Amino acid sequence: MDAERRERLAREALEDWVNGPDAPIAATAAALVNAESARVVVLVEGISDQLAVETLAGRYGRDLGAEGIEIVPVGGAQPVTRFLRRVGLDGAGVVVVGLCDAGEELYFRRALAAGGLGSPQDRPEMERSGFFVCEEDLEDELIRASGRAAIEALLDTQGDLGSFRTLQKQPAWRGMSFHDQMRRWLGAGSRRKIRYARLLVLALPFARIPRPLTAVLAATGSPTRQAG
Repeated sequence: MDAERRERLAREALEDWVNGPDAPIAATAAALVNAESARVVVLVEGISDQLAVETLAGRYGRDLGAEGIEIVPVGGAQPVTRFLRRVGLDGAGVVVVGLCDAGEELYFRRALAAGGLGSPQDRPEMERSGFFVCEEDLEDELIRASGRAAIEALLDTQGDLGSFRTLQKQPAWRGMSFHDQMRRWLGAGSRRKIRYARLLVLALPFARIPRPLTAVLAATGSPTRQAG
């Protein structure tokens, strides 16, 4: 596949979403404006998480904006307490749920306690508060759920399999597992992580979609149906 077609496919995958060097700041700013009138706010760590949740909602035939649901990427876990306050948790009647990485679970627990959402001591208690944890992160969940054959087939359709093979041949990565190689490859490109968050969610059969993604959507309180 030639470079022009690969670039076109990359653009198309993110056509309706914020992307580029300033995407994290722009996405958060836009989401916070919408969150002021939202019924439900879903806090996630980054824009790849936001994109995955919104993509899955679309597959379920849901219009989050029409439902009064806003996905807010907070830019990591440490600012989450500030964002809980920013979205009007205290007495505003807004339902707040969220998604985080395993490594940031403790920050989210502390933020929930500081925000008056209880004092969760373990993961089941976090889930009862509407917050769900990915192992190790969303990319890890999606790679494990998809499997090597499906991922390599997807890379091939996007013209990226050759690039991934190049990484696999590098001395530092040659002996590593496919899972580790894929995580490294996703993190190496400026748009790969967010683009493949969307593409992998679109490609997965419903039965294999990672539980944290389906659970956080269910926690928004609206029904889902499989739309494709």
